[in-house]
Amino acid sequence: MTEIIVAAISLLGTLGGSLGGILVSSKMTNYRIQQLENKVAEHNNFARRMPVVEEQIKVANHRIEDLEKEIHK
Repeated sequence: MTEIIVAAISLLGTLGGSLGGILVSSKMTNYRIQQLENKVAEHNNFARRMPVVEEQIKVANHRIEDLEKEIHK
């Protein structure tokens, strides 16, 4: 009878430890996924802004060329 009680307690301990490990692992995985999603969102924002910046640089370069032409006249 003692062996059965010890086995049952061992089973409960094993199940508890396994479930605890699974929960902690799941929380860590969810945290990492959230961090990756944040980085992707930041990258997407950068990718959306980049064409605007390129256009502004293009306009600035054109304006500089116009000013250089005025200086050399």
